[in-house]
Amino acid sequence: MSDTTTLISALETAPGVIIPLIREVPPQILKRRPSAAKWSAYEHACHLSQSDAPFRGRLDMILSSPEPYIESIENSPEDEAGALLAIDLDASLDRYVRERAALVERLKQLSSDEWQKTAEHEAFDHYSVWIMFRHLLNHEMLHAYRIEELLLKKDWD
Repeated sequence: MSDTTTLISALETAPGVIIPLIREVPPQILKRRPSAAKWSAYEHACHLSQSDAPFRGRLDMILSSPEPYIESIENSPEDEAGALLAIDLDASLDRYVRERAALVERLKQLSSDEWQKTAEHEAFDHYSVWIMFRHLLNHEMLHAYRIEELLLKKDWD
């Protein structure tokens, strides 16, 4: 099994990378979508603040069920249509920091056996607590990358 300490540390420090990144985005492009079907930096940031709760729920299910089944998480049609633009960014980022700290404390309490506990996942060949939280980190780094792409974009039409 991979190093849980390293994974927890990466999850713990991610807000310290992502929040300054979103704060760097100029106000005139913060809510601007690069195309109708692509999220703005603002939407990516608000989405991240909503990510920990479903993963905590999944963790509870995996640890408490003898044969846990995990369904894929899809963005809602409302979020795809722009609903995240109506969320308060400051409150959203505060939530991200608060919920991430609570998640990290929970992860630090897991035993080696709990990290290895598996579940059947709707879309993935294999899945475990370790994979789930590695996936959470990869997910947020993807969104951070999208924010950075928008921040650094030269050609806004």
